Amino acid sequence: MAATPSLEVNATQTLDVIKNLDMGFAQTMQNWLTPIYTSKYGAFFQQTFFDIPLANFILAILVFLFILALRKFFTKIVIVFLQKMARNTSTFYDDRIISSIKDPLAFAFIILALHLFFLLIFKETQTIENILNTLLVFDIFWMILAVAEALRGLIYNITGKLDTDLSREMGNFILRIIKFLIGALGLAAMLQIWGINVTALIASLGLGGLAFALAAKDTASNLFGSFSLLADKSIRIGEWIKVNGVEGVVEDIGMRTTKIRSFQKSLITVPNQIVANHPIENFSRRGIRRIKMDIGLTYSTTSSQISQIIRDIKEMLQTHEGISQKDSLMVNFDAFGDSALNIFIYTFANTSNWEKYLQTLEEINLKIMKIVEENGSSFAFPSQSIYVEQLPKS
Repeated sequence: MAATPSLEVNATQTLDVIKNLDMGFAQTMQNWLTPIYTSKYGAFFQQTFFDIPLANFILAILVFLFILALRKFFTKIVIVFLQKMARNTSTFYDDRIISSIKDPLAFAFIILALHLFFLLIFKETQTIENILNTLLVFDIFWMILAVAEALRGLIYNITGKLDTDLSREMGNFILRIIKFLIGALGLAAMLQIWGINVTALIASLGLGGLAFALAAKDTASNLFGSFSLLADKSIRIGEWIKVNGVEGVVEDIGMRTTKIRSFQKSLITVPNQIVANHPIENFSRRGIRRIKMDIGLTYSTTSSQISQIIRDIKEMLQTHEGISQKDSLMVNFDAFGDSALNIFIYTFANTSNWEKYLQTLEEINLKIMKIVEENGSSFAFPSQSIYVEQLPKS
């Protein structure tokens, strides 16, 4: 219960900021209206419109429209001033922060315009004050979230010092936790403005809180699943994986789910508990890709031709820059097929990239065709021969 008074103090301070946001400008504008009300046209301007003096109503609309019309100009002035200060620093993160707060700053001028409007028409009731306070708190936490996003690169640098391989994944995870905490604090502050004691509200949930906790069991499992994935370093963003029948490239590892972009370009969202509890086939980490093929030569090919073709193919593979020389390399005449003499080829391309693999495979296929042609042989195709022992007598 010790946290409750602190929240109440914060809410009061926010209200004080709203009340003094105009810095006495509304009272100054009201003083300017006094000569108008006492002039010969005073009777006209003293007429009420929805219980609002006409002069005040006109002035409130003009002030509101004036601030709205010039809010981009006002925002630019503030941003330019901050950018001049940022030039004196060596880091570029302050420039990103300044750029990130542009929209929240522009929204702050809308709140100011609404505040002045209601003050000048004498309609700023407690409900209006609460609404404006809520908007102000929302704007402040929006600005804090924008600053957190602007510091994404700094978080990556920090996590990179802990683990270079998982800097992005850990950075994204930490940033999500930070954003969640900021959003929770912002929501608590907005509820407190309306007199809702957040601590008491949570405590009053009772059995409902227990039911909620049980319902959130899967969420907790997914959260611990994300911890497991980061700790085991089983997958990284950009890797080609297959898990539980889902195959594609990892786009994001979140607090609850992992997003995988399939090769059909559809985005598949998989709960982290499924990813963590099922075998993961990580194609990107194999480093090499297997090449396995059978080529069939015609039965007219002689044994000496086959021997030379095998030697030429093996020599070609041993000197090809796209073939891994550290792994198995086999070229053998392995079978008398139904319609061909079969040569078995087994080796590995020294890349896991699909595009480079296909380029290597294409080069090898063309060179094999050339070797077969240069040795006076040709590729067989499925065929059958019919032998007639005796022709029928006519």
